[in-house]
Amino acid sequence: MKLNKLAIALCALVLATGCVTKGTYNTEVQKANNYAALNTQLTSELSADQAQITQLQNELKVTLVNEILFPEGGWRLSPKGEATLTKIAPTLANLPGQQIIVQGFTDNEPIGPELRRRFPSNLELSSARADDVVRYLTAKGVPAATISAQGFGEARPVASNATPQGKAKNRRVEIVISAASRP
Repeated sequence: MKLNKLAIALCALVLATGCVTKGTYNTEVQKANNYAALNTQLTSELSADQAQITQLQNELKVTLVNEILFPEGGWRLSPKGEATLTKIAPTLANLPGQQIIVQGFTDNEPIGPELRRRFPSNLELSSARADDVVRYLTAKGVPAATISAQGFGEARPVASNATPQGKAKNRRVEIVISAASRP
């Protein structure tokens, strides 16, 4: 008898954990709709050669190659980079309940002597690039409380560093937009 009650309780628990409330379902549907609308809006503001927009399960990722944002070997935004970010800043400034993380990446090529005086490694260079993007976006109205920067250097390559084309793909900035975590 005790075993039957335990089995029934376990079955109820398994069934309950496999279900979601209508409120949770509606929240997830709304989040998916918001990301789809944001994806459409950003796609219309950026051309395909400027950015790649990827919609993942709970986030939207805008990937910008460094050539769009920075002069070769630079860490300060170029006029073209500022113009590109100016296009998307209004969208990013109006994302209630979202967090924005700007991630900087480099290829695996050691930095040259000129840059090495300022940055000991690719990690610091990628961080400086992400920081400059964040500074610019906050100056354009993106709330500072919703945006942060991270540098990854040559970690997390998206292509082989064995070719110039692969290296160019690895030198990038990603703007990741996701639901803000609750305190």
